[in-house]
Amino acid sequence: MKSLTKICGRDIRVEGRLIRIARLEADKYHFIADLEPLLEGLRKCGTRIDLFTFMQKLPDTTPKFKYPMEWDNLAVLAITSYDDWFSKTIKFKARNKVRQAEKKGVVIREVPFGDELARGIWEVYNECPVRQGAPFRHYGEDIETVHKMSATFLESSIFIGAYFEGKLIGFVKLVFDETRTQANMMHIVSMVSHKDKAPTNALVAQAVRSCADRGIPNLVYSNFAYGKKQTSSLSDFKERNGFQRIDVPRYYVPLTSFGSVVFRFGLHRRLVEFVPETMAARLRGFRKAWYNRRLHSAAESS
Repeated sequence: MKSLTKICGRDIRVEGRLIRIARLEADKYHFIADLEPLLEGLRKCGTRIDLFTFMQKLPDTTPKFKYPMEWDNLAVLAITSYDDWFSKTIKFKARNKVRQAEKKGVVIREVPFGDELARGIWEVYNECPVRQGAPFRHYGEDIETVHKMSATFLESSIFIGAYFEGKLIGFVKLVFDETRTQANMMHIVSMVSHKDKAPTNALVAQAVRSCADRGIPNLVYSNFAYGKKQTSSLSDFKERNGFQRIDVPRYYVPLTSFGSVVFRFGLHRRLVEFVPETMAARLRGFRKAWYNRRLHSAAESS
């Protein structure tokens, strides 16, 4: 169960039925300069909230708050200039992929948000039901839903499109924080049918250029690792493009006595985090094979 409420001018998302955990709607993208008034507002909002969680902003990685915490992680690229990234930071394969996109006619540019871009994003989302061996959660969404979702945080967003023969084949949405210390890739998706043109590599390259042009020193590509899953094709892609794992404090502030118990016993974590990684890897392999067979069978019957 999810709900959205506004506290101290901030949109707060509350999730869970038995255990109620709140976070900024823009968690990982926007940060809190003055925490205490927000915590007081959460305590008095009239909605039961057991824990409030937030992440410490880059470049600070040493814990500076007194609240209970665990280590989270981000895939971070420190940016000085585009030329430095292209010539010194990324690996040979990634550099060739960026050149490959240009040679094959992929055009990359920043684009304003509007109906045309929203329709293009909708078409990208609805190209393939399975990505990286799992159901793609935005597949099947109607265009109104995609438009509304994509229109969040417009005042702090940069949209970059990858076009082939005038058609959008991939995009990235960057959301930067209030001080322009970091920009986080909220969405980066390309059409599977155009994978041979390396549009995702070209989108990352333009994201670096867009940040460098604005003086934003850190580009964040979500998490480097998820749970106990330390390596994957996605983390390899991030590493080839110069992203490094940075561990950052994530705080959990108990707002009820039950919240204190929840954190003490680790009940705020997802059930999958209690599964041994060897078993989890095997289950992911079964899931990927099952969805690939399902997708192949659907393609043959169409």
